[in-house]
Amino acid sequence: MAITGLIFSAYVLVHMIGNLKVYQGPEAFNSYAHWLRNAFYPVLPYEGLLWILRVVLLVSVLAHIVCALILKARARRARGGARAPSIRRRRGLGLSVFAGRSMLVTGVVLLLFVIFHVLDLTTGTSPAAPGGFQAATHDTSHAYSNLVDSFSRWPASLIYILAMLALALHLLHGLVSTVYDLGIGVGSTARNILAVVALLVAVVVALGNITIPVAVLTGLIS
Repeated sequence: MAITGLIFSAYVLVHMIGNLKVYQGPEAFNSYAHWLRNAFYPVLPYEGLLWILRVVLLVSVLAHIVCALILKARARRARGGARAPSIRRRRGLGLSVFAGRSMLVTGVVLLLFVIFHVLDLTTGTSPAAPGGFQAATHDTSHAYSNLVDSFSRWPASLIYILAMLALALHLLHGLVSTVYDLGIGVGSTARNILAVVALLVAVVVALGNITIPVAVLTGLIS
């Protein structure tokens, strides 16, 4: 579960960096989207890199879900009939406690969002996608106009923003937990530093992505 979580974390960080190219204008963003489909051609076929990423992410999603169910079952068996003291009674945990207790909810939200996101900006499937969606070809990309058309709809932008907030919570708890899941022992000072780094990554990824629908709705990107 930790390894698949790291794969997702790396992907969303790189994906966010790529998304921010939209601020460079239509030509730069469309060129980036076009490059993703033609990367390493002819060594790889058209969209070869994208399909490799899609397969890796799909396998990781399935493994992540299966591991989550296994861990939940193990925890239930280990606890038996007795319940552990509520973690909410502990002091000094704050946001990290809330993030940990909401992992199942944020995980489901993110899974549903990924499905919506693919239908919206990858396959252009109605009603998730706007009516003017234009599919990419071997020679052209319409990623910029598709993004603007999609986020010009405030319900789609709201879904995206809420999903990014869920992603921030999921990353916050997941990145900290990964260190322990991989068996890396750290002291209290290192744990605090780790928590700050996890918070920064979660905030940067979420806010970086959230700025895009906000920029479209306010007319900064058009």
